[in-house]
Amino acid sequence: MASILRIEHPVPDYQVWKAAFDSDPIGRARSGVRRHQVQRAADDPNYVLVDLEFDTHREAEAALAALRVLWERVAGTVMSDPSARIVEPVETREYASGSL
Repeated sequence: MASILRIEHPVPDYQVWKAAFDSDPIGRARSGVRRHQVQRAADDPNYVLVDLEFDTHREAEAALAALRVLWERVAGTVMSDPSARIVEPVETREYASGSL
């Protein structure tokens, strides 16, 4: 079953954080990430939410462990106060635009 590692945290400067994210310090593909999605809070562009999707819960746990080590090194510079949890999708539904 797929697992999603959902991460949220404030950043002092989105462009600096995005450059760090794009440098891929944990090797997302090698870690088993199948896709990722980066979001910003509509009311705070310096608050990011990231979803990393994995095939297995074990891969998500290993990536979270690697991220915790990384976060200790960059806390307060690139980001702060990360919140993360592993979630499993239970339902997805798409709606056609304009349908009732």
